[in-house]
Amino acid sequence: MEDTAPLVSAPALPVFDFADRPDYSEFVRAANTGRRQPLAGFDPDYTDIVDYIVRCTHKIWEEKAVGLIYSHYAHNILVHYSSGIMYGREAMVNNTLQRIALYAERRAYADDVIWSGNENDGFYSSHRVSSTGVHTGYSEYGPPSGRRIHRWGIADCFIRENRIVEEWLASDTLTEIRQMGFDPVALAKRAVLPNQPHTHGELDRLPTGQQYPTFLDVPSANDDPQAFVAAVLHNMWNARLINMVREYYAPNHVAFVPDSRKLYGHGDYENFVITLLACFPDLAMHIDHQCVLGDKRRGFRVATRCTFQGTHEGYGPYGAPTGRRIFLIVISHHVIRNGQIAQEWTIFDEFALLKQLHAQVAG
Repeated sequence: MEDTAPLVSAPALPVFDFADRPDYSEFVRAANTGRRQPLAGFDPDYTDIVDYIVRCTHKIWEEKAVGLIYSHYAHNILVHYSSGIMYGREAMVNNTLQRIALYAERRAYADDVIWSGNENDGFYSSHRVSSTGVHTGYSEYGPPSGRRIHRWGIADCFIRENRIVEEWLASDTLTEIRQMGFDPVALAKRAVLPNQPHTHGELDRLPTGQQYPTFLDVPSANDDPQAFVAAVLHNMWNARLINMVREYYAPNHVAFVPDSRKLYGHGDYENFVITLLACFPDLAMHIDHQCVLGDKRRGFRVATRCTFQGTHEGYGPYGAPTGRRIFLIVISHHVIRNGQIAQEWTIFDEFALLKQLHAQVAG
């Protein structure tokens, strides 16, 4: 007798989530096993957007399949750095070849991917990477030192149909240069910036003219973690309410910040914020993009990309005031547990900052 029982399909697997701390081998085993989410236009071996980001990065940087940039990046890709903008796929290929030539034994460990979006509107990803390698190649900084380096970086990407069409990069280049054995301040002073005779407008930190900055109500982190982070950052950086740290950061909060610093607790973090504000008294922070993953039980992970602008008018670790304007792309990943920020990575290119302050201006 013919069996007419309906076929029961296997339940769809969830999208890869770094809250589960997946090993890279899990991504490899999942390749070509079907979609975990709709991905119109993507190569068939990718299962979801997290898998796409993790494995295409591995293919290009560690397997050295540099030519995959042609199928994974738009021809008119825009890549934003604190030091400027790189345009076009060919520039991306050239830059990647130069970076790979710089290091032997290079590894780019995916530490988290926080994402949003869908196949129709495009995906946005914020990819945190821990990079290691041995400095065996030549660069604009100098000859090979043979030293081992490690740095953090975060790459934010907008992706459509298997192609990254725009990217924003924040990496701890200062750490990289120090570990190579070079003096970043000396290198910054030797650098040459283009002569840009146009002037700057005022910084948009205050609502209008002489009025004081807006103080935002901070919503519950469990109800709206994205708005929670946005309000805390605005109040802390724009309204100078440094008390936000003790109110909304866990007492054992840990933060990874540029120059390989690992900050513990309220005091270290308050000093980090106050030192930057003291160096750049008019510093203004603007949030450009956010996305969030997680839930109340396992905690939330919020990715926030900001623009920092300010004028070097105060004394501090960057030397005597130069009066120069700075621009930084700052990307943060905040981990929220029990309604407070428990852990974070805040990355910006501090070497780009030094060049903006100390480089020569072309004649």
